[in-house]
Amino acid sequence: MGAYYLDWFNLFFRWFHVIAGVAWIGASFYFVWLDLSLRKPPQWKADKGISGDLWAVHGGGFYEIAKYKLEPEEMPKTLHWFKWEAYTTWLTGMAMLSIVYYANATAYLIDPSKVAFGSSVGAISTSLLFLFGSYFIYEVIVRSHLGKNSFIFSTIIFILLIIACWGSYQLFSDRASFIHIGAILGTVMAGNVFFGIMPAQRALVECVRRGEKPGKEVADLALQAKNRSLMNNYFTLPLIFTMISNHYPMMYSHAHGWLVLVFVGIITAIVRHYFNQKHLDNHKPRYLVIPAVLTVLLIIWMRPEPIEPLPVVDAETATPNSVPPTNTDSAVDGSTISTDAASNANITADVVPVAASADDAIMGVVHTRCSTCHAAQPTQQGFAAPPAGIILQTPTDMKIHKAKIVTAVQTGYMPLGNLTQLTDQERQQLVAYTSGL
Repeated sequence: MGAYYLDWFNLFFRWFHVIAGVAWIGASFYFVWLDLSLRKPPQWKADKGISGDLWAVHGGGFYEIAKYKLEPEEMPKTLHWFKWEAYTTWLTGMAMLSIVYYANATAYLIDPSKVAFGSSVGAISTSLLFLFGSYFIYEVIVRSHLGKNSFIFSTIIFILLIIACWGSYQLFSDRASFIHIGAILGTVMAGNVFFGIMPAQRALVECVRRGEKPGKEVADLALQAKNRSLMNNYFTLPLIFTMISNHYPMMYSHAHGWLVLVFVGIITAIVRHYFNQKHLDNHKPRYLVIPAVLTVLLIIWMRPEPIEPLPVVDAETATPNSVPPTNTDSAVDGSTISTDAASNANITADVVPVAASADDAIMGVVHTRCSTCHAAQPTQQGFAAPPAGIILQTPTDMKIHKAKIVTAVQTGYMPLGNLTQLTDQERQQLVAYTSGL
C-alpha cells in the first residue's frame, strides 16, 4: 500500500512541478525577450529616467512597456514580484526527487555495479551532499571577484558542470545521474533568485522608498544579480531537457551517458544564445546551424549496433547444443533446467543460439529478472503497478512489447539499476530471443 500512496504523491507533486516550471520558464523567457527588445525611448521619456520602451499588441489591445534606469519618479502602490514560480518549482522538484529516488533508492538511485552503497541512507546522504555541495561551490564562486566577470564566471561554471556530469555517473544509476544534474541546475537557478536577484531588487526598492539614490553597495548587488540572471537564462533549456530525460533511456543509458549530457547542454545553450542575439536584432544563423550539426553528429555517434536476430531452431529438430547455456535456470513451473557441460563447451560467449524449445528457459529468466516488477501484481518493493503498464509473464507478452524490450534490455536501462542482477549472458539471450519473435 505504501507504493500506492507514493504514486499519488508523485502525481500530485509532478503536476504542480510542471505548472510552476512552465510559469517560471515562461516568465524567464518573457523578461529576457523584453529586456533585450527595449529600444531607445523618445526624449520626453528619457527625461523621466526611462532607459527603454517597447510597444506590443496582444489579445486585441496595445501595451506600452517602459523600463527605468534605476528608480521611477515615485514608488507605485502595487508592485509585482516574480519569485514564487522559482521557489515552487524547486520545492516540488525536491519533493519528487524524494518520492521517486529516495523512497525507492534501491530501484532508481543505486546502481550496485558502480557503487555498492551499504544502505539506502548512505546513497541518499551521498545524493544530498553531491547536490548541495555543488551549489555551495557555485555560491562561493559567484560571490567572489570571479563572479564579477561574466566570461570568466561562465567558463568556470561550465567546466565544473562537466566534472559534475562525470561525477554523477560514477555515483548513481544512469537515470538518477541525469536527474541529479537537473537538480543542481534547478537549485542554482532557484538559489540565484533567492540569494542574489531578490536581495538586489529589495535593496533598490528600499532606496526608492526612502527617496535615496542607490549607492555602490546596491550597484554591486545589481551586478551580481545580472550575472546570476544571465546564468539562469543559459541554464533554462538544459534544465528542461533533464526534466524530461527519464522518458528517454537511449540518452542516459548510453555507455558514455555523461558525455551525452554535456553535448546536449552545449547544444541547448547555443540555441539559447541564438535567441538572445535575435532579441537584440543580431540575426546570426550560425548559432542555429552549429547546434543542428552537433545534434546530427550526436545522433550518429549514439546509434546502437544493429541487432541480428539469431535463428530459431524448431523444437523437434533442436539438438542439445542449441539450448541456451544456463547453469540452473528456473522454468515457468518452478522446475530447473540444466545443460550438459559438454554442450556448454560448444557454445561461444558471443553467440547464443536460441531454440523454440528454450521458451521455458527464457521465460524463467524473465520471471526471475523482469516479472518481479512487470507483473499484474508486482512483488518488488516500491511498485504498486507494473511500470508503464507493461506486463511480462508469457511469450505473447514478450512479442507484444518486443520493440521496447529489445531497446530497454540492450541499452541496460532495464532492469532499473539492475536491481534483479540480470547477467550479461542473460541480457544477450533476452535480446536475441525477443528480436526473433
